[in-house]
Amino acid sequence: MSKKTSTRKQRSWLSRFAGGLASLALFGIVVAVIGGAFGLWLMSRYADDLPDYAHLAQYEPPTVTRVHAGNGQLLAEYAKERRVFVPIEAIPLRIKQAFLSAEDKSFYSHPGVDFRGIARAVIDNIQRLRDNRRPVGASTITQQVAKNFLLTNEVSIDRKIKEALLAFRIEQAFTKDQILELYLNQIFLGYRSHGVAAAALNYFNKSLDELTLAEIAFIAGLPKAPSSYDPAKNMEAALGRRSYVIRRMVEDGYIGQIDADEANAEPIAVQRRDATEITRADFFTEEVRRILVQQFGEEGFYEGGWSVRTTVDPSLQVIADKALRKGLSAYDRRQGWRGPLTNIGAEGLEDWPAAIEEFDPGFDLMNWQTAIVVESGGSAAQIGFAGGGTGQIVLGDVGWARWLDADGNQGAEVSRVDQILAAGDVILVEEIEPEEGREGPRYGLRQIPQIDGAVVAMNPHTGRVLAMSGGFSFQMGQFNRATQAKRQPGSAFKPFVYLAALEQGWTPADIVLDAPIVIDRSDGSGKWKPTNYGDRFYGPSTLRLGIEKSRNLMTVRLAQEIGMRPIVDLAARAGVAGRAEFNLSTALGANEIDLTTLTAGYAMIVNGGKKITPSLIERIQDRHGQTLIRRDERQCTDCLIGQWRTDLTPPQLPDFRDQIIDARHAYQMTAMLKGVVERGTGARALSIGKPLAGKTGTTNESRDTWYVGFAPDLALGVYVGFDTPKPLGDGETGSSVALPIWVDVMSGALADQPSTPFRTPPGISLVRVDAKTGLLPGPSTETIIAEAFIPGTEPLESSPRNNAATANSASTGGTATASPGTVSSGGSDPAPSAGGLY
Repeated sequence: MSKKTSTRKQRSWLSRFAGGLASLALFGIVVAVIGGAFGLWLMSRYADDLPDYAHLAQYEPPTVTRVHAGNGQLLAEYAKERRVFVPIEAIPLRIKQAFLSAEDKSFYSHPGVDFRGIARAVIDNIQRLRDNRRPVGASTITQQVAKNFLLTNEVSIDRKIKEALLAFRIEQAFTKDQILELYLNQIFLGYRSHGVAAAALNYFNKSLDELTLAEIAFIAGLPKAPSSYDPAKNMEAALGRRSYVIRRMVEDGYIGQIDADEANAEPIAVQRRDATEITRADFFTEEVRRILVQQFGEEGFYEGGWSVRTTVDPSLQVIADKALRKGLSAYDRRQGWRGPLTNIGAEGLEDWPAAIEEFDPGFDLMNWQTAIVVESGGSAAQIGFAGGGTGQIVLGDVGWARWLDADGNQGAEVSRVDQILAAGDVILVEEIEPEEGREGPRYGLRQIPQIDGAVVAMNPHTGRVLAMSGGFSFQMGQFNRATQAKRQPGSAFKPFVYLAALEQGWTPADIVLDAPIVIDRSDGSGKWKPTNYGDRFYGPSTLRLGIEKSRNLMTVRLAQEIGMRPIVDLAARAGVAGRAEFNLSTALGANEIDLTTLTAGYAMIVNGGKKITPSLIERIQDRHGQTLIRRDERQCTDCLIGQWRTDLTPPQLPDFRDQIIDARHAYQMTAMLKGVVERGTGARALSIGKPLAGKTGTTNESRDTWYVGFAPDLALGVYVGFDTPKPLGDGETGSSVALPIWVDVMSGALADQPSTPFRTPPGISLVRVDAKTGLLPGPSTETIIAEAFIPGTEPLESSPRNNAATANSASTGGTATASPGTVSSGGSDPAPSAGGLY
């Protein structure tokens, strides 16, 4: 071939090659134009239907709201999604690398959609479809963020297009680190784990910086299908997925082969998260939850990630819970024995440790235990516990357990243990003090009481509720008898009648006649004849004696003398009016009120007449530490110092509390209620040995029993009654049922506290008087007390030689006889249901 011919061929080849390139370029331009046009069409087609992604900039994922006690101990956690949010700066680099290798190795270079990844996925899926395998996706991390936050899990072309378009927009609006932060905190990883921090805790009981490479790789492999890679269900699949992530990390240059081999050799050892240490205050915590849900809604409470600091004192709460259970059980045992929880029979006794292990008593046992009677005889019963431990119940500890018949009547006295307990009986027991000379533990027989009650303790100066027990068992029912039970307070309302009299110019030493009285009812329903407990009458008596002995007739006469309007007005100011009406039965506690409100009313007496509101919440902070609510809104600029010095004067905080009762009258009432403990119906509280005051309350037929009172710095109320009101039985009063619980709580609360006297305000004159007449001591005086008077109201006369003969004329502000037309010497009208007794 000639050189010329060869040159022509080369030129021809180059010409054809150039033409091919031009055609290819033209084709590329056409494809680009078509692609661009298609892209523009997609944008216009879906632009108006895309969700707004701007709110991602203020992303605050649902996180756990934690409720804490006053000392910081955790009470409860509430969340729809248990998540621990971790900023991207605090997430270890190795965790980020693992997720990038597993999910999106080109994350930091693609514009939101990985076109190369899509091409690879298309080719791979063609082969998968041929092999009848599930196709794989090619979503980037940005696309997953778009789907998880803004779209649904619907499998459709429309959703994938929207996902891609949103990914482009998100990439333009946020940095890569911001997108990765959203992803790592939002992604669901199984085991109720939302986000990597929750997964580290729930799978391995570790924080993020404690995870090993193998554990990181396992977690990074979960987003694809958390349930499929659950080690508890499919360990082989979990190991395979982890191995894939480790291999990808090697290929991407994040780790070396030696590290990979060590990680692959490590077993997947799932360790359940430690049980969170929680202090128990179930009724209190539920009341806090109800308050916050009502105020902020469920979304705000369950997703807000708040830190709620409450007012409860955990140690006092334990005392209150145990005392209430002890008191309710003590009353219930006086009523008789209703039988065991169940009987497991002879077959169950063959393996009684397993039988008792599986038995659920249906309530929180606290200091009680479930046991099985293994053998029962005349003098004792052998009992067994879960785990195989044993003990015994002796005859002396079942003497109370007289069987009850269908009508609730007690049967014959117990002379043998096997009259009460049989082999196979499942029972409740409590370990009690062992008898002298007897070895081993001693157990008392118990049963779930049918009666219920409540305890409330609060700081009388601030209204902070320090303990709240709303019933025998929260597990058996969430009805809170401390806040939700509206019942008649009976004689526990009387202090507000006597306090109203003090405001009207009466003194604690004034005389009121204690004698029968009959009242014509204004509604035409007949005559009302209130009575004293025991149907006894004591003649002229001081106001102090009337409150100390809880005299009904004196209270009615006093209310009639001063009128009901001042009484109801005072009750309204103190917040204890309830459904009070302007009739004399209200003076005996016919209104309805809850225990928390009544206890707050008593607190306002001991704090010097200052208005307080019961409060369970001290402070609420959001997830950023900003305070949303604070109970004490007072400002203290003098408190903001770096270090305290002894030469500094303690800062004085302002007092914004309203003065609703004259401090002098409040102290007079405090002194009278102190007499209830020293000489009256609350004498059982003398055993505590500290300055205390309070008042019993028992409604007609002993349907509701109360004791409410206070120490100088602690107000405490107790209520006991049946949820469906019925009589508690003969001889059962506030003194026998509620007061023992009050004594147990108060003695526990004050055990390590100094003996603090009640604070005397200015303007009080303490005068020694005859306790019977209220006059200055005389020749016949038997008992002298120091009475509190407002200067100018002190008695000027001395008691004469014959107190009884002159008491009728000793009144200085009251009345010695009933109002005209109200006295009757007889009559058979029963006392009204609204009347109060002790």
